[in-house]
Amino acid sequence: MKGNLTVAFFDAQFERQARAADFALNPFEKLALPFLHGRVLDMGCGLGNLSIEAARCGCSVIALDASPHAITRIRQTALAEALPIIAAEVDFESYAATDMFDAVVAIGLLMFFPKKRALELLANAQAHVLPGGMAIVNVLVEGTTYLEMFEPGHYYLFSENELREFFSGWEVLEFRRDSFPAPGQTVKEFATIVARKPNSGL
Repeated sequence: MKGNLTVAFFDAQFERQARAADFALNPFEKLALPFLHGRVLDMGCGLGNLSIEAARCGCSVIALDASPHAITRIRQTALAEALPIIAAEVDFESYAATDMFDAVVAIGLLMFFPKKRALELLANAQAHVLPGGMAIVNVLVEGTTYLEMFEPGHYYLFSENELREFFSGWEVLEFRRDSFPAPGQTVKEFATIVARKPNSGL
């Protein structure tokens, strides 16, 4: 993801949002927040709105993104409020989690990679959720026609039930589809899952 058109697209967007002090949680972050506890990994955290709110609620957060503007904003806020957040700029083309977490979040990240890499990142995220912990994953799915933020040939739209199937054996607490209008009479179609890992591991 690092160095491609998608990073540039979102880095510019995050810079505009930060200048406008537009830090409201999006609908997916609002859904995720009540399920976060303990040690949290936020993959593709963007401006860190969810990471910062989770830390304000008592979580210890690792916030990762490819956008320099996003990571700078998170670090400044964490320092100003003495929040337990470690924010790092990472290249998700090669990133792999190594620690274990009570909750792992990947909102709006996985679709920005070819299928093989998207599924590798998802499997890596699942593997690093502690037994009884939470995974919150949100992706664009088939039916999405707004493609401006994608690098051609470098994205993956999940199928309707793919996320649910990937979490077979987990306790699915929330599963929802959302559709949003986008520029040029296009649409964004999302699927979001909130799932608890079995205590036996998996």
